[in-house]
Amino acid sequence: MYDAIIIGAGVIGAAVARELSRYQCSILVLEKGEDVCVGTSKANSGLVHAGFDAKPGSLKAKYNVQGSLMMEELCRKLDVPYERNGALVLAFSQEEMETLQGLKRQGEENGVKELAILEKEQLRKQEPSLSKEAVAALYAPTAALVCPFLLTIALAENANMNGAEFLFEREVTHIQKAGEGYEVKVSSPANSGKQESYLGKNIINCAGLYSDKLHNMVSKRSYQITPVKGEYCLLDKSEATAASSTLFRVPGKMGKGVLVTRTVHGNLLLGPTAESISDKEETATSREGLEKVLTDTRHTVPDLNTGMVITSFAGLRAHERDGDFVIGEAEDAHGFFDAVGIESPGLSSAPAIGSALAGMIAEKNNFQQKEQFQEERKGIVPFVSLSPEEKEAIVKEKPAYGNMICRCEMITEGEILEAIHRPLGAKSLDGLKRRVRTGMGRCQGGFCTPKLVEILEREWGISKLKLTKTGGSSRMLADENR
Repeated sequence: MYDAIIIGAGVIGAAVARELSRYQCSILVLEKGEDVCVGTSKANSGLVHAGFDAKPGSLKAKYNVQGSLMMEELCRKLDVPYERNGALVLAFSQEEMETLQGLKRQGEENGVKELAILEKEQLRKQEPSLSKEAVAALYAPTAALVCPFLLTIALAENANMNGAEFLFEREVTHIQKAGEGYEVKVSSPANSGKQESYLGKNIINCAGLYSDKLHNMVSKRSYQITPVKGEYCLLDKSEATAASSTLFRVPGKMGKGVLVTRTVHGNLLLGPTAESISDKEETATSREGLEKVLTDTRHTVPDLNTGMVITSFAGLRAHERDGDFVIGEAEDAHGFFDAVGIESPGLSSAPAIGSALAGMIAEKNNFQQKEQFQEERKGIVPFVSLSPEEKEAIVKEKPAYGNMICRCEMITEGEILEAIHRPLGAKSLDGLKRRVRTGMGRCQGGFCTPKLVEILEREWGISKLKLTKTGGSSRMLADENR
């Protein structure tokens, strides 16, 4: 029996695993996808929200502000890109000006520091590309940018380095009380479709869009998750100068609205829309959704060259009907801990949620902290960032670094090999994309994909016919003999 079974390897599950691995306990992470960061965590804005827009007294406000304060140091320890660029909430009328004042008071009540209202002249000086119709903005200098892929991967790798076990392609089908703990039954395509079961003294439910389903298996207090689809456009790096801060408009009933922001990698991101849907797997983009993104963006930054869109995508947010996070032990299912309804600002809140849940579980079970906890982790060093002397030295030691595979993002075979052979290494094209950005440039994998398939086949020792884009049935190649 494991001391703790975590269900879900998104940013929340990975954060809980990392924090719980500080203690002397056995940890198993079950993930239905083929990798970490394949659900909600892989498709969001990558923002560390300051915390001014969450309702005072809510768990969203509490964990957002705590997580935002923790994020920079966490990223430093885990070698994850982090950039404090600030955020602006734009007002276009006197009525919206009053809303800004309300957001400022709310943020201050939540504990957000340094909030300020910028008048038109200050605003234009800070963001020259803004619409001239913007009359003022709430400025939150503590808002920041992070890479959601690299943060989730780093948390999971660090947890694994400290003893947490990860099993992928394990979809939980049933949870039931069993003695002093719970039996978790899973369906495992990775094991020829056989049913498997695992025993855990404590269960931590970090299943995102399916967290309601798992909670409702063990508790009479039911939750209901509604997927909210958000569509995005990603622009080429040539457009990144259009905004230095993250630009919002005054929020409406459906949330913060379409934003304009740089990414930590130098692209410009537009979106998301917000559409409540019923299908928890529906991530298709639509003409209407993408047109809304581009139209709303032009109201914020009129001269933006939206012809430089290099890709579009959609993500799903897990909205619980009561509107707040659900964090903690279920009242009628002792040993079953929830992280339910983790929508925005979930990424910002992840460090605090991970720490809080791990603390609750450790206290309840009297887990003792390890004498040796490996708190830091080094990421994959981008070859392009090295000096000429460093490049020469690494190519001399590892010749694969001299073979350029992804020309758009300047990714070498050496970086790709490290992404494959690290703890919890990449097994698919998207696994490589999340770790080293292959296929994320202007050509979107048009040139590098065949070579990436060859490298994955060689390193994993499996037929390229079995290789996938992102696990499951997303095969890259078809067998002409079938």
